[in-house]
Amino acid sequence: MFSLRRILGAAGLAAVLLVAISPAQAEKVAVTDVLGRKVEVEAPVQRVILGEGRQMYFVAALDRDEPFKRVVGWRDDLPKADPDSYKAYLARYPGIAKLPTFGGMKEGAFDIEQAIALKPDVLFLNVEAKIASDEASLVEKLAAVGIPVVYVDFREKPFQNTEPSMRLIGKLFGKEAIAEDFVSFRSAEIARVTERLAKAPNLKKPVVMIERAGGYSDDCCMSFGNENFGKMVEIAGGRNLAADLIPGTFGTVNAEAVVAANPEVVIVTGGNWSAYVPNGAWVGLGPGSDLPEARRRLAALAKRPAFVQTQAVKNGRVHAIWHQFYNSPYQFVAIQEIATWLHPELFKDIDAAATLKTLHERFLPLPYEPGYWVTVESRPAQ
Repeated sequence: MFSLRRILGAAGLAAVLLVAISPAQAEKVAVTDVLGRKVEVEAPVQRVILGEGRQMYFVAALDRDEPFKRVVGWRDDLPKADPDSYKAYLARYPGIAKLPTFGGMKEGAFDIEQAIALKPDVLFLNVEAKIASDEASLVEKLAAVGIPVVYVDFREKPFQNTEPSMRLIGKLFGKEAIAEDFVSFRSAEIARVTERLAKAPNLKKPVVMIERAGGYSDDCCMSFGNENFGKMVEIAGGRNLAADLIPGTFGTVNAEAVVAANPEVVIVTGGNWSAYVPNGAWVGLGPGSDLPEARRRLAALAKRPAFVQTQAVKNGRVHAIWHQFYNSPYQFVAIQEIATWLHPELFKDIDAAATLKTLHERFLPLPYEPGYWVTVESRPAQ
């Protein structure tokens, strides 16, 4: 009998063996996105467009070794909304400076022709972009050339959609096991708070005012309804002042309502928004932030009319936390830190910084740097 080697020759045999041991070819998989849409995608995907640059928060957790290997284009928001994280990524992966960028769907600045030219396997959009994408008939236009759109959500209803979003992306990346590991880690860290609260006798839940992006503008006060940071407060054992005042996820509470409610705790979300509001009074937080300067800015915000006479300010229970916890799968870290602010005795052994460090060590490509929250100097009640 003739051997396979004699029939094919050495080169032909090598080619056969290469095919035999190569990864499985991409095949059509049917997935359901967070809007309940049935979508067929060639998976595992190799070329991805991120409809928001901050979607790197979940991409990095799944593709830790090469977080940008699938990204062929992304929205231009990360350097503006989270410049500290962008700089850290840029220092380690300088090639990202050359990635094609897009404007936002809401601003009507998304370039459909550019997206088609990049030949992506999938475009990820956040659910808040749906109205604008519908108006532009984006899904239909991309479908006509074989590019599927998948919606994910870590912002509008994160406690409903974070886990399904991570599992969905994990399936499309061929990283189901890592996605499940992340979901389990997240769930266990939240349970460290909720299980203890459930067993706490006669628990008093303090009234908490969450100010969204305090100091970003002169207005007071953007806040959260019964989702996002509003839900984080409830999970951490507090009562969100704005829960009954804001029907959706985001909205505004007027200063008079804050004064009347007299919150026991004030929490401001902050970030480095020098690209948007260079002279703003925002509290700069994020990896490697200047915490003394952040504390100074937080103390200044606490002197505004809406807050200055509240129990929170009088008792030194005024805090600030990284705004981007509201738009990432890392909300569990914020829950732990908020729990220590609301119930310091009950959670005196919880170290949210250690949890965040573990998150980086287990899942993320960048090393942990402190700078994600700050508290005004404590003072006794007057």
